[in-house]
Amino acid sequence: MHMKVTAEKNEKVGNMIFASIYPHYWNRLEKNGRTKEEFHQVLEWFTGYDEATIQKLMDNKVTFREFFEGAKIHPNEYMIKGVVCGYRIEEIEPEFKLYKQCRQMEKLIDELAKGRKMEKILRIEK
Repeated sequence: MHMKVTAEKNEKVGNMIFASIYPHYWNRLEKNGRTKEEFHQVLEWFTGYDEATIQKLMDNKVTFREFFEGAKIHPNEYMIKGVVCGYRIEEIEPEFKLYKQCRQMEKLIDELAKGRKMEKILRIEK
């Protein structure tokens, strides 16, 4: 049984500051021997934001809501599946798009931390 997203959870994630979460993502990747280039390659693939833009968003203390509202989410995002933090990504309801995008990004970071190959993470269509 997987956890259900609620409007409250969606709201809570939306109000989190991206810059406060970014270091947690990066620490985990660094501990697992991944590079900043790889981290940013994954972020750019998913959001369309390059490193300079991400830095600017962090300097401006944008929330996850603002972060995802400005993003150009990759058309292959539907290929990001599986369980992250007890939620099955493909079962998250459409009205909780923000929450889903957040979990999709975490899933990509998770795969990177676990040493998955870049071309697998970047969901290249066969």
